[in-house]
Amino acid sequence: MDKPKVVLGVSGGIAAYKACELLRRLTESGHDVRVVPTESSLHFVGAATWSALSGHPVSTEVWKDVHEVPHVRIGQGADLVVVAPATADMLAKAAHGLADDLLTNTLLTARCPVVLAPAMHTEMWEHPATQENVATLRRRGTVVIEPAVGRLTGVDTGKGRLPDPGEIFEVCRRVLARGPVEPDLAGRHVVISAGGTREPLDPVRYLGNRSSGKQGYALARTAVARGARVTLVEANTGLPDPAGADVLHAGTAVQLREAVLKAAADADVVVMAAAVADFRPAEYATGKIKKKDGQEPAPITLVRNPDILAEVAGERARPEQIVVGFAAETDNVLANGREKLRRKGCDLLVVNEVGERRTFGSEENEAVVLAADGGETQVPYGPKEALADTVWDLVSSRLG
Repeated sequence: MDKPKVVLGVSGGIAAYKACELLRRLTESGHDVRVVPTESSLHFVGAATWSALSGHPVSTEVWKDVHEVPHVRIGQGADLVVVAPATADMLAKAAHGLADDLLTNTLLTARCPVVLAPAMHTEMWEHPATQENVATLRRRGTVVIEPAVGRLTGVDTGKGRLPDPGEIFEVCRRVLARGPVEPDLAGRHVVISAGGTREPLDPVRYLGNRSSGKQGYALARTAVARGARVTLVEANTGLPDPAGADVLHAGTAVQLREAVLKAAADADVVVMAAAVADFRPAEYATGKIKKKDGQEPAPITLVRNPDILAEVAGERARPEQIVVGFAAETDNVLANGREKLRRKGCDLLVVNEVGERRTFGSEENEAVVLAADGGETQVPYGPKEALADTVWDLVSSRLG
């Protein structure tokens, strides 16, 4: 079988060296990759490096091997074009259809999915011109990954850092898996919660649960690959940030509620995949609770935490907002799920059976997705990304 053909564009930013790792992941996973750098990017990584790592000749301009018409053929033959890093200049050229080198010509002739991974200083990313260019590209179906927050060139820190190459690879893999279809979540803002909250008892102990956050992260990665702007509110996962998601961190149920409600104010979809503690200790011990010989520990009084899913569903920021909940059950799974769907008032409820060695921490999941209109969708045992795609399929059909 022919290997999937990927064009890796590299524009002239300091993060160009990170594209070497993305190239390695693409080639080692069975993709035929041709690197098309810009002239300025060669100041950071030379043509010889790209040629040696990809196994293909490297050129930046349209006048080499003219008889092969490279400015047309490279884009025409690609299954995916990914540009990492994509500078502010590259975003502007792509948005306005400029074609002054081999890479920008390739972007114009490509009829396959296109992924752009921006990297630049915060001021450049936040400039209205850049934001308008990004909006234009997304409206046309290009997947523009949100840059990460972190250390930039020199001493600067902020939003504009190229996401981890491994996470960019995951986006590319998901886009390739979906094939040449329009990103159905393009222009949509989705908010996803993931992980498990921890309710402190004292400075060293907490009341928590076994949720790893992997299902929420799978939802975030697949939403990015389908073109969405993703806000991920994570609680105690320890997982690397998914490329393209704005990640907010929370520890307790109260903190998670605050972050989710704020992010949901302009969201088209809210997915509550986090395992939120139903209860928290009524009192917090400022010092470590000591074990005393011959004495039983004092009882711990619990109070209810806010019901975030019910609050989001009952007080939607906009009438057309879609709300998706998760129900982790240990017995009477479907009966409990249907009751929870009715009680919470959400549009969809993902119901799965959990246990000490089941679902939590696993790379796989199986579930039934219940709909408020009475529909039921069975999702067989398989990767959590497959369940995530099923959820987004059901959400997309309801967005209109």
